[in-house]
Amino acid sequence: MFQRNIKVLQNVTYLLSKNGSFLRHSSTVPTEKVAQNYCLNLVRQHDKENFLCTLLLKNPERRHALAIRAFNVEIARITGTVSDDKIGQLRLKFWEDTIGRLHRSDNPDHVPEQPVVQELKVAIDAAKLTKRYFQRLISSRLNANLRFVTTKQLEEYAEHSVSSVLYLLLEVHGVRNVHADHAASHLGKAQGIVNLLRSIPRQERRNVVPVPQELLIAHGVSQERVLRNKRDDKGVEEVVFQLAGLANQHLEKARALWGSVPKEARPVFLPAVTTGRFLERLRRVNFHLTDSSLLQSDAMLPLAIYWGNFRGKI
Repeated sequence: MFQRNIKVLQNVTYLLSKNGSFLRHSSTVPTEKVAQNYCLNLVRQHDKENFLCTLLLKNPERRHALAIRAFNVEIARITGTVSDDKIGQLRLKFWEDTIGRLHRSDNPDHVPEQPVVQELKVAIDAAKLTKRYFQRLISSRLNANLRFVTTKQLEEYAEHSVSSVLYLLLEVHGVRNVHADHAASHLGKAQGIVNLLRSIPRQERRNVVPVPQELLIAHGVSQERVLRNKRDDKGVEEVVFQLAGLANQHLEKARALWGSVPKEARPVFLPAVTTGRFLERLRRVNFHLTDSSLLQSDAMLPLAIYWGNFRGKI
């Protein structure tokens, strides 16, 4: 059984590396398949780690999960692809209005000819996805500068921008219970904090770091010092250590609650594998974010995700 599953994973990897997609855009391919393929490629290109986790879901849940993650990619990319904040807000307003229309019952057949919207329509209708979680994802992107005064504000941002995706994935699996939601909340906060830590080495152009001001003040560290991230800067190291510790606390809480999550929805929590591996790699380099080993991709991650899913552990 194990060898057969490894063979399947190898075949998936081959297909992805060969053409970058499972389906090619062609006039002979049904529109539905084109939309599915678009979502798959969008997530694969811009959210690779979560893409690897999503591949291990079963259909139709995998299809709906890719639609949700493609939507999240679309709105997350807006602030990085526009030079004018007003244009970004208009694009977010488009998605807000679209989500509203997709949840309306008075005109269910009118769907804009946009691949992500088309796939979202299928997912929303099939799983009765909660509108509020989509709205939280959109509103979280209004904080384009990622400026936080307190760690509580940082946790709230992670809750809205990451946990909301996990709530939707649980709904895709037909799971709506307090234990699963509680675990998803903690995992989303852990993953969200890690995402922000990983973004710091790429923040030079914006001259801002997503570190709460209360931490910077407590350790007498400026944003410029965090951006420079010199190896012998103990103040910066302590700030990163505290944020990594906060992420790890949420990760451990999610793992403690994971046993109460219904079996069919447990693969939703595979991002815990990627989060945990990054935190361990960060610890090994003494919380130096610009260490070359951290800036490289984790070559063993695909196997680690598969092994976690196979063993039923995160």
